[in-house]
Amino acid sequence: MNIAIVLAAVTALATTAGGALALRSRDRLHLVLGLSAGLLLGLVSFDLLPEVFDASQSITGGVRTISIAIIVGFLFLHFVEQFFGSHEPAESDYGHEHSHAAHIAGTLGALAMGGHVFLDGVALGVAFQVSNKLGVAVFIALLTHAFSDGLNTVSLLIKTGSWNKRATWLLGVDALARIGGASLGTYVAFSDSSLAIYLALFSGFLIYLATSHILPEAHSRHPSRLTMAATVVGVAAMWLVVSTLG
Repeated sequence: MNIAIVLAAVTALATTAGGALALRSRDRLHLVLGLSAGLLLGLVSFDLLPEVFDASQSITGGVRTISIAIIVGFLFLHFVEQFFGSHEPAESDYGHEHSHAAHIAGTLGALAMGGHVFLDGVALGVAFQVSNKLGVAVFIALLTHAFSDGLNTVSLLIKTGSWNKRATWLLGVDALARIGGASLGTYVAFSDSSLAIYLALFSGFLIYLATSHILPEAHSRHPSRLTMAATVVGVAAMWLVVSTLG
């Protein structure tokens, strides 16, 4: 079996573990979220952006096409979350509404998260098409991100009153989406320019997730120095990984 698909299955297990832990305890998860944000930012800064800017020199409207793709990726995920319902911090005091509208928002929110998880899987497969070094770096960042995804999916469903047997299936879909995405990213042939554009879009996704979603969650109830330190550790760890693999 292709290595990207195997690693995608590992991240699916991390998603399930995050969901299970959300049902038990959230006391120290702000540190995991802080670390996750640092890993994502480190991946974008030290590996993805240098890779895509080297891979494509095309110009659109007087600026680098890659730069446009990064902004489009950021705004696309932002608009999707706004349309389907924002992802409230996992540890916030978001209201315990049980209205029909809240149930719909919770389900749509979980499905939207499943959509971006699928794109994570595609990026993992695409990264291994570029190089094993980039693939391993993406995997390490996604592993922690997968854990927080499982945590956030379950928390979102519980807070909106949508936790039931159907929600359990939604968590399963969320966990398996990376495997489907990795299969697509591995076996579909992309030109070098297409690979660069997709990875630039994915960089925009990660910047949005780290700065607008994961970090606010990490500091929502625990704005501690330890959380900030965890973020710095995540950045430093990805720096070490990229420099070692390079």
